[in-house]
Amino acid sequence: MKKSLNPLLYQLNTRVLLTEISQKLGRKATLDDIPDEEFDRLKNQGFDWVWLLSVWQTGIAGQQMSRSHELWINDYKQTLPDLNIEDIEGSGFAISDYSVHKDLGGEAALARLRQRMKQRGLKLLLDFVPNHTAIDHHWVDEHPEYYVTGSEEEITNAPLNFTRVKHKAGEMIFAHGRDPYFDGWVDTLQLNYGNPATQEAMKGELIRIAKQCDAVRCDMAMLLLPEVFERTWGRSCLPFWNDATGKVREQCPDFCFMAEVYWDMEWTLQQQGFDYTYDKRLYDRLRDENGTPVRQHLMAELDYQIKMARFLENHDEPRAAATFPLDVHQAAAVITFLAPGMRFFHQGQFEGREKKISPHLVRAPKEEVNQTLKQFYDRLLSVLRQPVVREGKWQLLESLPAWDGNSSYSSFVSFTWLGSNGEILLVVVNYSAYYSQCYLPLPFDNLPDNQWRLQDQLGEAIYDRAGSALVSEGLYLDVPPWQTHIFSLTKLEEISPPVAIQSENECPG
Repeated sequence: MKKSLNPLLYQLNTRVLLTEISQKLGRKATLDDIPDEEFDRLKNQGFDWVWLLSVWQTGIAGQQMSRSHELWINDYKQTLPDLNIEDIEGSGFAISDYSVHKDLGGEAALARLRQRMKQRGLKLLLDFVPNHTAIDHHWVDEHPEYYVTGSEEEITNAPLNFTRVKHKAGEMIFAHGRDPYFDGWVDTLQLNYGNPATQEAMKGELIRIAKQCDAVRCDMAMLLLPEVFERTWGRSCLPFWNDATGKVREQCPDFCFMAEVYWDMEWTLQQQGFDYTYDKRLYDRLRDENGTPVRQHLMAELDYQIKMARFLENHDEPRAAATFPLDVHQAAAVITFLAPGMRFFHQGQFEGREKKISPHLVRAPKEEVNQTLKQFYDRLLSVLRQPVVREGKWQLLESLPAWDGNSSYSSFVSFTWLGSNGEILLVVVNYSAYYSQCYLPLPFDNLPDNQWRLQDQLGEAIYDRAGSALVSEGLYLDVPPWQTHIFSLTKLEEISPPVAIQSENECPG
């Protein structure tokens, strides 16, 4: 299967999807019941990867914790006012075994689903949660030394970070999985990466997973870095990821690793074998609604950027439709998904869903489709299917003041894509709450000798411009707040028949 340079990833909430299918079938659905039409639709939309969230076996202990934790239940009710106990299955990240959940049909059903995806040119991505396991993982009895254990003093001083667990040899104190800034996840136990045997066991789990899929998304991957682990637990450990990713690729050479990562550690993990790392910084800067830091973020080296996974929502973040006003949402989406790297979309994003679904739940609320957003994403996906933005050359552009004293030029985030056959796509976004103006010189040597038509791929605008002016003075832009353009550039002599256009004196926007 040919590897795309800027792939599209779609995250499916497996348990929620199967609940919806079960309601239609009148029986409990398994992975075999996900219809081929679901994968046909994703392939036709241009997707390369499908992430099936929460397919691994979870335990009774985690489920009971999820069904009895008062704060969590209050959160569930914000999503499902008609919450039932059956809606709460337990967190998909409190994994008791890396075997496909028996209720989903087991490993045979996953193998059949993967084959159906492969027939359509789709690759399968699954979860790997390296930092911790469920409380009732079989290692608790078989290998308690794999975990961080605690003392009476520690559980007294930090009761939210430690717990007593019944063990075949008696009761022991274990640490909950956590990061250094928050209390522990109470349905998990922390693995001890200071123990080389733990590291070898987890490498074995990775190899086991790699035989069942094409990629993994590694939950909170930076927690295993020696400096982070020591800061969290006061214990030293050897590096894990370089050796782990290498051992997997010895057996599965094309296997792909994506890291959930924060705290400016993206580059560190890219150097330790990760193909893609979350771009949370871009997301946060887009939420701040300021174009200047967004453009500065995109000034990073291209070798770094092409390994970023760009998103506006996922199962951890609030829904984009509930976070961004509609016009800001569309502007942020154009920047996010037309930048280089992996384009990462979440189930329900295209329809404008607003309710975030906890990973403990297996049912989603009924929500009306936002037709405006759906139509927008349909058009955006049609652009993302074009070879020029899949395999072309990306370049960030620098805007210039439209006149002395006008600082609004700094609100523009603009860049181009150049295809192997000379195709040009120009992306322009006024990422601000006010009208903005600028000149935007275009960096193409072949422009001056021709007249060019600029046709917006998201809207109806069409402009004709002299190539010499586009290079020397630049394209003049006078753009309303949050407005976007995705212009294709075509030589006028190549266009037949001619179409009605706006005059040369009218400005884009």
